[in-house]
Amino acid sequence: MHLELRDSYMLDDPAFLAWQDGQRPDPADRSSWWGGWHDAVSQATARGVVVRRVRIVSEPLSDYVRYEYDTTFTNIAAGEQVRWLPRRQAKDLLVPGTDLWVFDEETVLFHHFTGDGQLAEDGREYVSDPALAKHCADAVETIWQRAVPHDEYRPA
Repeated sequence: MHLELRDSYMLDDPAFLAWQDGQRPDPADRSSWWGGWHDAVSQATARGVVVRRVRIVSEPLSDYVRYEYDTTFTNIAAGEQVRWLPRRQAKDLLVPGTDLWVFDEETVLFHHFTGDGQLAEDGREYVSDPALAKHCADAVETIWQRAVPHDEYRPA
């Protein structure tokens, strides 16, 4: 399970800059956008692992989140399930304070970003704690249940 909470990440990302200049990845030209991340997700899902990503987003979407929306077809092609939850619809939920991955019943990876969206120098924090993993998994599951599947979400 992957929870994303920010309205922007790494604004100097070359793919994002190209998108801002009007370049769009071609879904039919898989070799132009498929990479190591897609291989890892594809291999995991082939083993029966369910990979889910949920994004809590402000509306109207920031340019960066619109870029993510436009390129989510790559996540789905790799086997991820993706959902979106407008931030206003999350107001009554208890949400973790930072982006995270829940890998299993005890491992959580927290991502810590700087104010301008860069991954902090020590931004990857792996925590092995069954109680915390359950707490995070329960929170993400609640968010997931409320969120809109990618193919149904129409950004404001």
